[in-house]
Amino acid sequence: MRARDLMTSDVETVSPDDEVSDVLLTMGRAEFNGFPVVAEDGTLVGIVTQSDLVELFQPSGRTFWIPIGLPPFLESVEYGFTLPWDDLDVELDLVRNAGKPIREFMTTDVVTVGPDADLDELLSVLAGDDRDVNRVPVVDEENRVVGIVTRQDVLRMLREERAASAAGA
Repeated sequence: MRARDLMTSDVETVSPDDEVSDVLLTMGRAEFNGFPVVAEDGTLVGIVTQSDLVELFQPSGRTFWIPIGLPPFLESVEYGFTLPWDDLDVELDLVRNAGKPIREFMTTDVVTVGPDADLDELLSVLAGDDRDVNRVPVVDEENRVVGIVTRQDVLRMLREERAASAAGA
């Protein structure tokens, strides 16, 4: 079994210049949660996943330090107040980042395989301990996306092979 036998050839991609808001809308309508990012010439330049975009809305730097002391303020004490992360914070972060290009948030160190990658290579990428990879782009010699293989594709194929073996036994 090779990557070309498992891959989905009709891969939905995004451009590095696409705005975060457009990618979020596309992702919301898709049945999957990540896209290869391809340049105008079709070469792979990154990948963007739901987790990349969730990081846009993680609270960070939301602690305010306020000096408090009594006159003449020779020795003040600073108190930190962490403001709650609520809907307003998410909306502000969305507005702040919505128009930015996806290239600012995509992962550029993309793990890929070629069309002739075997099942062992696919498993080492999709079930490896190094990174949490759920989908692996299949690229040709010029680094153009020709397909994509997901964990679900591999699991489905293994299930079908086991069912066929059980039926034949």
